Amino acid sequence: MTNADTRVVVAMSGGVDSSVAAALLAEQGYDVVGMMMRLWSDEAMGGAEHNRCCTPEQMADARRIADHLGIPFYVLDTKEVFRNTIVEYFIEGHRQGFTPNPCMECNRHIRFEYLLNTALSLDADYLATGHYARIDRDNAGLFRLRKGLDDAKDQSYVLSVMGQEQLSHTLFPIGEFPKPEVRALAAKFGLSVESKKDSQDLCFLGKNDYRDFLQLHAPEIMHPGPIVFKTGEIVGEHTGLANYTIGQRKGLGITHPEPLYVIAMNPYRNALVVGTKMDLGRDTLTAHRINWVSGTAPHEPFRAEVKIRYKSAAYPALVEPIGTDRMHVTFDEPLRDITPGQGAVVYAGDMVLGGGIIERGATP
Repeated sequence: MTNADTRVVVAMSGGVDSSVAAALLAEQGYDVVGMMMRLWSDEAMGGAEHNRCCTPEQMADARRIADHLGIPFYVLDTKEVFRNTIVEYFIEGHRQGFTPNPCMECNRHIRFEYLLNTALSLDADYLATGHYARIDRDNAGLFRLRKGLDDAKDQSYVLSVMGQEQLSHTLFPIGEFPKPEVRALAAKFGLSVESKKDSQDLCFLGKNDYRDFLQLHAPEIMHPGPIVFKTGEIVGEHTGLANYTIGQRKGLGITHPEPLYVIAMNPYRNALVVGTKMDLGRDTLTAHRINWVSGTAPHEPFRAEVKIRYKSAAYPALVEPIGTDRMHVTFDEPLRDITPGQGAVVYAGDMVLGGGIIERGATP
């Protein structure tokens, strides 16, 4: 099959990364189709009429890029499924005292399930995105997910939800390039978005803060409650558990001889648990909803590196699989920011082995 016989749907956002991805594939002779998802945003929150990922300006940019490249362009209404899965996941996570990562869940259910299946239903062979990651195959023919070449832009952490079926139908055209070279390619292709800034923060919040969003949609989460030590001693009052995160020091409103940090949340008592720096570090975590990229869970404990947040380093650890969908991780040294609800992603060098969601440990 030649490139001309291979149809690729490109998830376009109007940004430089997806635009260059589309341009590279068009240059290589693929049958390229541009597609943009119209995602849900909260129109009740003071002017956030549009999701940050699909404002009218971004839609116009994407359509203009598609016209420039001579490829068809379509808009897919994804508002309802996005609201029912990603936004509800975000709210429910905070309701349970977690700090959820909705971007991972969006890749799991929206981009590489809903959008990928839509692309395949249009007789596409692949879905391509502007992610900084790479896909290759090992000697046994298994697909492997690898970090993007630009370590500062690598997005493999939020792609750890992908398995063999998704990887077999996915292309990451810019994964081999550093960001400055991607911008240079945009200029070479004559794309009008070469200097456009990268998107930031949660797309469905518009210009608003996530605390305001939760206050409107789940006000019970934002009720004040006690700030306590592990002993149960009450030392203050918090303004709502969702206003805090593990490791936070500032904004606690407590006078104490030593600096105090958030070390846990107890949603059952609506209590914020604080302690000294000595109380903060943990060297173990347990994660659930594990996705092993190979499709097979390891049978024995093994050494690897594990990331506990999108922008954190990967720390050396012993990984012990528990059945097929849980794992226990023991780090070589205590880490201060292990946060329930965030992803724990396992790496062997630049290759993603799998990942899952950090569970809450014993609640103080």
